[in-house]
Amino acid sequence: MPTSGSLDDSCRRRSDFIRGLVQRPNDPNATGSNFVRKPPRKIVHFWDDLNRLPADVGECMTTWERVDKQGFERVRFDKHQAREFIQGTLGQRYTHAYEKCYHPAMQSDYFRLCYILVEGGCFVDADDVFNDAPIQYLCDDGRLKLQPLCYDVATHMMVQPSLFAKPGAHASGWIFYFNMNPLIAGSGHPLVDRALAQATINLEQDFTSGLPEIQATAGPGNLTQSLFDAAMDGEEVAHDILVLHDWEHIATSKWPLSYRNDARNWRLSNRRAYNGGHGEGRSKGNK
Repeated sequence: MPTSGSLDDSCRRRSDFIRGLVQRPNDPNATGSNFVRKPPRKIVHFWDDLNRLPADVGECMTTWERVDKQGFERVRFDKHQAREFIQGTLGQRYTHAYEKCYHPAMQSDYFRLCYILVEGGCFVDADDVFNDAPIQYLCDDGRLKLQPLCYDVATHMMVQPSLFAKPGAHASGWIFYFNMNPLIAGSGHPLVDRALAQATINLEQDFTSGLPEIQATAGPGNLTQSLFDAAMDGEEVAHDILVLHDWEHIATSKWPLSYRNDARNWRLSNRRAYNGGHGEGRSKGNK
């Protein structure tokens, strides 16, 4: 996502499209063939090395133990388990793409697309703290459920949902897009399939001239672009997603955390070789 300067025409069109999705009323009773497969009640986390899980991130993950009373199962994957899952379910092409993810944040983004496409469920960032809110409704249908975000180029700050989600709210420097956290859908969702297909193509490119941008390759930028492309191809995107305006009432990304100050933070490692010295999860969105 651009973070400085004016928006070019393609970025503006994409942002305006996402703004329309974000500010339109949700249809809680939407039905259709895409929603037959409801997500299993499963919370999925990723951290590349669970044997070296930072204590403060572990505390965030522990808060999700409270979903047990709502009938949810919790599952954790590390980078090796994620690779085994991809190899066993999607095959060698996707495994090779995963292996080209040069930072754990990319591994997390790519793996969550693979996992949700195959299994469905609720993939949540490891640094989100659960606020003990009711979440059963997230599995009522198989729509793709996404958290909207908005970045203000002029101020270099995120815009609060209470402002940008209001119908008609807009400013010339606002960029609307969707986060990868959470990623919730029933298995086989066509929009997840499209985003994974594009992420795979992105990762199959020649990296000899430099490492690709993390968010645009398999993260929120790729997801947002995939939704826009689907709409331009005539797909009924608005009926296939549910915008989670209230995600921050369900879970809160914890700041600060120890890993955010070093190379484990993707913002400090974007397009840079990662030495793998500490273990890494995925931080939230573009914040």
